[in-house]
Amino acid sequence: MDENFKALEFKNGELVLIDQRVLPTRFEYFICKNSKDVAFAISDMVVRGAPAIGGCAGYGVYLAALEAKGDRSLFLEKCQMIRSSRPTAVNLMWAVDRMMKKAESCGYEPSKLLEEADLIVEEDIAMNHKMAEIGSSVIRKNDVILTHCNTGALATCGWGTALGIIKKAHYDGKNIHVYADETRPRFQGARLTAWELVKAGIPSTLIPDSAAATLIRDGKIDLVILGADRITAEGDVANKLGTFALSVICKQYGVPFYSAAPTSTIDFNMKKGKDIPIEQRSKDEVIRPGGVLVAPEEIDVYNPSFDVTPHQNITGIITEKGIIRPPFDLNIERIKNGESI
Repeated sequence: MDENFKALEFKNGELVLIDQRVLPTRFEYFICKNSKDVAFAISDMVVRGAPAIGGCAGYGVYLAALEAKGDRSLFLEKCQMIRSSRPTAVNLMWAVDRMMKKAESCGYEPSKLLEEADLIVEEDIAMNHKMAEIGSSVIRKNDVILTHCNTGALATCGWGTALGIIKKAHYDGKNIHVYADETRPRFQGARLTAWELVKAGIPSTLIPDSAAATLIRDGKIDLVILGADRITAEGDVANKLGTFALSVICKQYGVPFYSAAPTSTIDFNMKKGKDIPIEQRSKDEVIRPGGVLVAPEEIDVYNPSFDVTPHQNITGIITEKGIIRPPFDLNIERIKNGESI
């Protein structure tokens, strides 16, 4: 089944994004007319999700080339602006670097850069469908699945990673049920995943993040599948805050815990999770969710956007090239070398 919405689409010389800051209350588009707009859309989370950020970055670099008009130093400056718009999701850096490499090889020809940006999007959608086929094998008939944050078509260039796997299992008639964490403080689970689950017609239940531990302890969850924003060479996974806690509970109670991401999310040059830069976001996200003050303005707030789950807590990492299982470092090295796993 194809989605009837696109998180990002480049048309008429502009990047058109579903504004994910206002879903599900309103369905609006945010138009990026230049590279600065793209950098803002990424940093302000108009668009979010590592693969979707990578897709947007590709078009941002194309727009940067148009604006630079052959001025290499200006082009590089604009590329760095896009590259630094968010620090954790490695797909952003991967896409900018890929586009810059293409720019060097094609003489900064904008039409060639647009083709490359389109290719990044097409490849991501194809990888997501491949991941769905591979990942669906870990889901049995009548399984109850827990997911965290948003990993569907809104978080990618189309279809989705972890939620794409879940959708595939549903459309294959496996009679699954999904529990979706609300995912504080920005409520991507409540606002975005719940919206996608309802649109797809998947039986599902939204829960407070703090209810997940009880469901896992009581044997109500068969497996957890969620996404990743960066995966290290050892298999440590940076993902939305709350992922690490889920992994600890799953390990305690023997519940399979899977991360799903394209191989572009693997940072082959970073060995350990402790080295992943973790984005710190505004205190307003915590004390003013949805613009409503729920805590004293004077209180200090610790608001990391992500946490790191050690590879020892992970059952497998589902990619378009197969499911990476322990030993993660050896199998990730095989992927880097183009070998099968």
